[in-house]
Amino acid sequence: MKDPVLVILAAGLGSRYGGLKQIDTVGNNGESIIDFSIYDAYQAGFRKVILIIRAEHEELFEENIGAKIRPFMDVVYAYQDVNDLPEGFICPEDRTKPWGTTHALLCTKKYIDGPFMIINADDFYGKKSYKIMYDFLKNEVNDKLFGMVGYQLTKTLTDNGAVTRAICKKDDNGNLEHIEEYQKIIRKNGVAYQIDNGEEVKLEDGICSMNYWGFTPAIFPLMEEDFINFLKEKLEVEKSELVIPTSVAHIVENKQADVKVMSTTDEWFGVTYPQDKEEVQNKITQYKEDDIYPFDLWA
Repeated sequence: MKDPVLVILAAGLGSRYGGLKQIDTVGNNGESIIDFSIYDAYQAGFRKVILIIRAEHEELFEENIGAKIRPFMDVVYAYQDVNDLPEGFICPEDRTKPWGTTHALLCTKKYIDGPFMIINADDFYGKKSYKIMYDFLKNEVNDKLFGMVGYQLTKTLTDNGAVTRAICKKDDNGNLEHIEEYQKIIRKNGVAYQIDNGEEVKLEDGICSMNYWGFTPAIFPLMEEDFINFLKEKLEVEKSELVIPTSVAHIVENKQADVKVMSTTDEWFGVTYPQDKEEVQNKITQYKEDDIYPFDLWA
């Protein structure tokens, strides 16, 4: 079994955040959330990272991320381009929005020949999750068994606005039985609600996916098949996108593979909205004061 690889989704536009939040500073020594993700992955055993970015952002990523971690990690850039579509499809001329995270995952195909995990750039997942996934990729994953690390729904919400979450249901074997994206989820008094036609509908506080997946290269033909089916229906639909949880749902429904659901007690947090940034900064400062992280991650 080849050594597991870390893949980070970092090509988003950050429309709600209002900027390139993937490399925005949140640490008191100039770190972004990606820095902590790569540091935690390194501590767990990962030695290669693939950053999925837009080609025009490579210089920024190299300056802020790549240059300082190259002494420790093999760094590769994979480019997500709206024009990079399967044979037979042509991107509409006015399309600027990326096609979603399924398309982003497919952009890494030529760089991966063994097990890998994939995460969001702007999510802080906690140390334990990387060890859980690394061990899974070293010992359990195969072409018919993929994995995910899930988080408690209410602990992934922000008090600063509505978010989208992929809510999961497990079968009796602990594998993913159903996953569905819910939009416009808010938290009030510690309870999750979905805003549906102006009404607040209470949601069960179960496990949700935060785009934390473990795969083998066997995922690529399955994702490509799903992406082609998506393009047949949505190519001309403005701002349409296909995301990994939706593709995984199709794979599970079609019994093409199982997905083991793992969970962690670690805290998740992220920067969906600009107002989230101060809370993230405070938590990271506290982690350093508690010696969970050194002041200089890459000293």
